[in-house]
Amino acid sequence: MTKAKVAVLISGRGSNMAALLYAAKAESCPYEIVLVAANDPDAPGLALAAAEGVPTFGHSHKGLKRAEFDAIIDAELRKAGAHYVALAGYMRLLSPEFVAGWENRMLNIHPSLLPKYKGLDTHQKAIDAGDSHAGCSVHIVTAELDDGPVLGQTPVAILPGDTADTLAARILIAEHQLYSRVLADFVTRERQPAYILNQVRERALALPQADEVTSHGMPCFGIVKGKKFAWFTQDHHGDGVVALIVKTTAPEEQATLIEADPERYYRPAYFGDGWIGIRLDRGDTDWDHVTDRLHRSWRTVAPKKLLGLMDIADQF
Repeated sequence: MTKAKVAVLISGRGSNMAALLYAAKAESCPYEIVLVAANDPDAPGLALAAAEGVPTFGHSHKGLKRAEFDAIIDAELRKAGAHYVALAGYMRLLSPEFVAGWENRMLNIHPSLLPKYKGLDTHQKAIDAGDSHAGCSVHIVTAELDDGPVLGQTPVAILPGDTADTLAARILIAEHQLYSRVLADFVTRERQPAYILNQVRERALALPQADEVTSHGMPCFGIVKGKKFAWFTQDHHGDGVVALIVKTTAPEEQATLIEADPERYYRPAYFGDGWIGIRLDRGDTDWDHVTDRLHRSWRTVAPKKLLGLMDIADQF
């Protein structure tokens, strides 16, 4: 199993980072920690990560503009080969450029049951509100603070006499349990057929007059009352492959693509030289590339009138 490469950003002791790191030691864990970075070179969590053999990077944000500092961190993440980022007590507001660069690949853990109590002092807010439970949430990071889609939560009962500190101590235990599970599910979703099909469907049906039918036991996308431009295949004929099959735009393109990347491209059985199979189950799919291939395949079968309308729309 190829493990997903995750970088963790911290600001202090890094207890949630440690929970992710120790979970990653399990052979069955689908991710590995390739870097722990901090905005404080003296953050205690860096020493822990280094002792466990994980590469580290520390750099103070003081004296730097937010975007400048984020660019430094971003360069280190990419140099480490990270495909995902986990924020674990990272006490920095992120620049829009940084968030956009890791869109749908960056998670955060927050000590409340979102959407309740965004920001700081979450435990005291829950106590003051008379809530029966507080808790923690893992969510996808977006430009808005603590506002991305929630992927998982753990409620924690508020006991009589609880203070913010006693409640925080119990919620921290829940955080350590929750984060590793949600991260493991998140990094494997791009290998799950249902998730992959939804990604393909969203892109295919966004094309003009596209529809979906079932053909030869596979989801198939075509132009309404017209020709087909894509098939989605999942373990078809027992090949164990999850892939997209689209038309090629030149006779020699199939062979060229397969020669350039034989692990990703293949000649689909029964389709001939005019089609190319693109594996989508490797966990590193470039969805912008898939969007482009669908668009090009659609153009090969679209009626001239529809192509003309599409070209006019593309000018605006």
